[in-house]
Amino acid sequence: MPAPVLLRQSRTLIITTAAVPLALAALADDIRVRRELRAAQKDPLTGLLRRDSYTARARRLLARHGNDTAVVIVDADHFKGINDGFGHPAGDAVLAAFGARLTAWAGPHAAVGRLGGDEFAVVLGLPATRLEQRLAQLVRMLHTPVVLDDGRTVDVAASVGAATPDAVGSRDLMALQRAADAALYEGKHSGRAHLATTQQLTVPSVNGRRAGRPGTSLWGPAA
Repeated sequence: MPAPVLLRQSRTLIITTAAVPLALAALADDIRVRRELRAAQKDPLTGLLRRDSYTARARRLLARHGNDTAVVIVDADHFKGINDGFGHPAGDAVLAAFGARLTAWAGPHAAVGRLGGDEFAVVLGLPATRLEQRLAQLVRMLHTPVVLDDGRTVDVAASVGAATPDAVGSRDLMALQRAADAALYEGKHSGRAHLATTQQLTVPSVNGRRAGRPGTSLWGPAA
């Protein structure tokens, strides 16, 4: 093979060999950035979406599923008593367990978020014919005791309110959340999910939530 050809091939090999580490480094940086972005979208305790990320995903689901969408608000009941009686690490374990249960219940295509404290929200595609059955299943899951790492068992409960565009007469996420929150409040500690109607839309609100809910006046950046 002529010397000029060998020289060109050698140069090509050198350039290619040098480029491989650079390409791998760029790929590693891209993967790292994507992981950091995904981590920033999630609550570190529960792994659920933070409010801003949840809201964006929830609105996409509403646009996709229309009236076959359910908006569910969940409050942990007697949560202060858990913190006081078992300690804050136990309270964190309960919140993490609720996050895992909500994720398992809603499935991979839902928007599941921690709105703050012991308050959660779920938006998912769900036909009205299955709504009551699925909500009853959720209540049972959220009333299952949580076993702590040290073997202690914590009895837990949650209040659940739900709203659908068809029943409420709106596809606006904030209106549906407000209605679901009002339905939750009406059924607080009842042991079953409460469904919102158009009546819940008339409940006074602050920052898109039921007026009088603890922390509504401070409902700001994502938790």
